[in-house]
Amino acid sequence: MRTFDISPLYRSTVGFDRLFDLLDNNTARPDWPPYDIEKKTENEYRISMAVAGFGSDDIELTQHGTTLTVVGRKQGQEDGRQLLHQGIAGRNFKQVFNLADHVKVAAANLENGLLSVDLVREVPEQLKPTRIEIASDGTSNVQDIRSRQIGQEPERQTKAA
Repeated sequence: MRTFDISPLYRSTVGFDRLFDLLDNNTARPDWPPYDIEKKTENEYRISMAVAGFGSDDIELTQHGTTLTVVGRKQGQEDGRQLLHQGIAGRNFKQVFNLADHVKVAAANLENGLLSVDLVREVPEQLKPTRIEIASDGTSNVQDIRSRQIGQEPERQTKAA
């Protein structure tokens, strides 16, 4: 695997911070730990991550805006263990998920080495589409309201001297 050192370019650029962050994040191992993203219903999702060897104290979940970050840090090696072969990866990891607008973490569960993060999309009422009834008899409530407002003169307030 090749690594590219682009740190000298940081000094000579202004305004391209996001581009370099994307390049740096792309060189990380985004495929470990393995994960699945499941759509349960129209507004419910689940992220399942295989985190064998990590306990609930070793994993940190944070949501900041539309970014969900999962960080795993092993607290330390078990005392007195001598491994002849280590096939279960115990390295630290950081996995970042970009969530859609209005998606929040509903619950998280760690069971049998599988971390499940339940997500729910809650769109505010004012952003949901509303159905507008169309009048077919030629009358319109909006026209009536506007004609009443136009025909009325605004009340003037007088100051008491």
